Amino acid sequence: MTDIRRVLLALGSNLGDRVGFLRSAVDALVASGEAVVCSPVYETDPVGGPDDQGPYLNMVVAVRSDAPAFEWLERAQALERAAGRVRVVRWGPRTLDVDVLWIDGETVTTDTLEVPHPRMFERPFVLAPLADVAPDLVDPDWQDRFDHLGVWTVGPLDSLSADSR
Repeated sequence: MTDIRRVLLALGSNLGDRVGFLRSAVDALVASGEAVVCSPVYETDPVGGPDDQGPYLNMVVAVRSDAPAFEWLERAQALERAAGRVRVVRWGPRTLDVDVLWIDGETVTTDTLEVPHPRMFERPFVLAPLADVAPDLVDPDWQDRFDHLGVWTVGPLDSLSADSR
């Protein structure tokens, strides 16, 4: 039997009903019986990809689970498929992006999955919500490392109405 561990997932959306896609993903995690803690939602500048894409809504979700990393990768991809995600351009616009950031006590390095996520500490759009749900992993002065954060607090997911960007 595997121990229950903290799993951290990054969720982001910049197409269609961004709030709705985030809410559906969180609802699916809750419906699966997982104990879920959500960061506030942040609106963030896009990083990489085409110049003409709109801003993202990003958040981090902490889940208590005994599932291994590759099961979390499958679940992340299932959430993306449920949101109608189509992979056309790397770092391009998307209905939903779900990244496995961290699993307490587990390290994975393969062609398809790296845990901890290799760029999680380099991205303000991950660090801001990560600091809300896993402050033990984030340097309290993380903001000082960046000239421009491109991150604005929107509020708790439950308080947001649908949008159509």
